[in-house]
Amino acid sequence: MADGQVSTGRIVLAAILDFITAFFGIGYAVAALSGGLTEGGFQLAGFPALLAIVLIVLYFWGFPKLFGARIWQGILKAKP
Repeated sequence: MADGQVSTGRIVLAAILDFITAFFGIGYAVAALSGGLTEGGFQLAGFPALLAIVLIVLYFWGFPKLFGARIWQGILKAKP
């Protein structure tokens, strides 16, 4: 691998972990604030589900703009 290049595997792993983190982290936070917590986790429907989707999109778009990378991109040093 040439200097400065990041392996595709690391980029893919960071993307998968970012999606899991965003889905569960943001989903759980929105559910906690909107009363969507259940015994088995959380359940979102209607406006809370739409809000969670919008926040997940903002996470994937805004985090790199504000902080230079998403959480797992930074941890794994996987910014392409």
